[in-house]
Amino acid sequence: MATRRLNGLDRAIGRFDHVLRTVSGNVGRTTRPSPATGPDDQALSAAERDRAARLMRVNHCGEVCAQALYEGQALTAKSHRTASSLEEAAAEETDHLSWCESRIRELDSHVSYLNPLWYAASFAMGATAGLLGDKVNLGFVAATEENVEDHLDEHLARLPENDERSRSILQQMKEDEARHGQHALEMGGAVFPKGIKRAMRRVSRAMTTSTYWV
Repeated sequence: MATRRLNGLDRAIGRFDHVLRTVSGNVGRTTRPSPATGPDDQALSAAERDRAARLMRVNHCGEVCAQALYEGQALTAKSHRTASSLEEAAAEETDHLSWCESRIRELDSHVSYLNPLWYAASFAMGATAGLLGDKVNLGFVAATEENVEDHLDEHLARLPENDERSRSILQQMKEDEARHGQHALEMGGAVFPKGIKRAMRRVSRAMTTSTYWV
């Protein structure tokens, strides 16, 4: 049977479906299995389970934002090479969404209700970065990933000591983020001034604070 070529409407529907799955926490399983290892959560108290779930919800929302940023940046990238690199990174980081979703379900919690809001804001930021040229676009990736690494270090320190499953997920995510940031710099990304990085951290803090509770 011949395969039908996708038209513009098909691609738009597929894109919309991906967005819905991303913000709703239903991306499903991906190519890489979850790195979560360790015993089940019987050793965690109710308070520890709640704290772990809230932290993982923040990390899930961060990955929702990452998907939106990459989508916006790829859309307005000046070169096909840059767009392809951004799309590849977004595809790999879909694993992070899946892992966080699964862990949140294990902890009997939910993804953030604010995901659609943060997705829209992040997409706009990513598209703006792309319009400023590939050097800035790739530099934005590097600066964002540096911020994410710091954020993951903070969460690794805040996780309950016995929560090995969440910890192993965040450690693998940190390795991936570092690799993506380094790759962006190697492709010619600009090194952002400390002032811009501080401003980006303040925006990120607004997301993490609100998502922890909602």
